[in-house]
Amino acid sequence: MSRALPKYDKRRVGLIGGAAAVAPSGAVIAGSALAGEPSGDAGGTSARPLAGPGTVSCPDVASRLPAIPASTRAEVQRNLEQLDTQVREADQRLADTVGQGGPDFVRNAVLGPLEDKRVAAINRIATAIGRTAERPSGLDPLAACTLTE
Repeated sequence: MSRALPKYDKRRVGLIGGAAAVAPSGAVIAGSALAGEPSGDAGGTSARPLAGPGTVSCPDVASRLPAIPASTRAEVQRNLEQLDTQVREADQRLADTVGQGGPDFVRNAVLGPLEDKRVAAINRIATAIGRTAERPSGLDPLAACTLTE
């Protein structure tokens, strides 16, 4: 006999923005953490929120590329456009989350993920060029971005 829950069991739980578990008794145990909510810390140990949203500043990749073979030009251009889109999205995320999180929020929630995405796009660019010409090197440092206020 199978112990799996039926597909439409009444104990199934839909959840948005948190974590939940169904106890053996059928009770729902749920929790949620809201980033940026005040912790009630009267000791003043929380970080100072940004005065303004700031802007993400990233090194220009296109100017550091060697000659791009015609056969890979479209693929390289798509990835360069994706780099620009990633920066615009990071700027929007900064604007949407002003004052949220602790001292490492911008680094962990905006700049870190942006750098990971940029590393992937830069690697795709280098790989595309490397298919028909010498693969460019020294592009990895161009993935890191900074915040300017």
